[in-house]
Amino acid sequence: MAADELSPALGPGAAVLAFDVGGTDTKSALIDRAGRVLGLRRTTTPIDPADPAASVVSSLAELALAHLAERPGLDPVAVGISVPGIVDEADGIGVFASNFGWRDAPIRALGERALGLPVAFGHDVRAAGDAERRLGAARGYDDVVVLAIGTGIAGSILLGGRPLVGGGFAGEIGHSLADPHGDRCACGAIGCLETIASAGAIARRYTATSGIAVDGAREVLAAAAAGDAVAAAVWNDALDALADSIARLTATIAPQAVVIGGGLSQAGSALFGPLRERLDARLSFHRRPELVRARLGDDAGLLGTALAARDLADGFTARIADGGGS
Repeated sequence: MAADELSPALGPGAAVLAFDVGGTDTKSALIDRAGRVLGLRRTTTPIDPADPAASVVSSLAELALAHLAERPGLDPVAVGISVPGIVDEADGIGVFASNFGWRDAPIRALGERALGLPVAFGHDVRAAGDAERRLGAARGYDDVVVLAIGTGIAGSILLGGRPLVGGGFAGEIGHSLADPHGDRCACGAIGCLETIASAGAIARRYTATSGIAVDGAREVLAAAAAGDAVAAAVWNDALDALADSIARLTATIAPQAVVIGGGLSQAGSALFGPLRERLDARLSFHRRPELVRARLGDDAGLLGTALAARDLADGFTARIADGGGS
């Protein structure tokens, strides 16, 4: 595999461009007809407060030119764009994103105008969830929850193999209530799950309680393993809050599996072992979900975005074949 290629390959299909736009960085790549993910780039996301949507889309057009210049003769037929926040995929609207500063931004229309190609527009975490279902750890499960636990906690819910969208508001598991007397979340609510169980919260809570600054949750876990009582309490609080949340999801939507990715998943057996025990203790007659570590890492969102672009291209091809025109 070349240095600028990404595994896994997506298999044969349409050539597409994919952009996974984050508040700090944008990941982009060109996918060829063999399904190879080529020219993977991570570039700073430029955000002009005066017109954040236009500035972001303009940067994608520049990236597209750079990708195409590197691969002459490879002509994509569709583009995938995924962003965080509240996303209305059906209407192509970025409803709200605090880290971009936009509301009701017509991202799909802007993208199609700037790139000159049809755009599959979606939510970054739902894209990652779809990639895990089709290429990664969630393969073989129709009903699955994919959790990305890092600085915050984001979720994607798939039922019957299809994402639960809820007008763009579904999957905000990190902002479900975990402690009504807890800390105020960045979202403005009190006691959200991510104020207790995200990797960022674990580090913050340990520092606030112990007075010892740490760089991340990994240091807290190491301190807990070494006998630090404060670290152990912070870690146990996180595990209990996660187990409570997954138990509620189990009782409500009965997922076959919960796939956990993000920085916290790197704790491996130190996370999954005690989390399974706690979850099992909270359930009775329920269908017990498998707890599975995500496989696709930080590139899941980009891969899912590429899959969405290919799905869009396949839809156009099918309509043409049926005589429906382009």
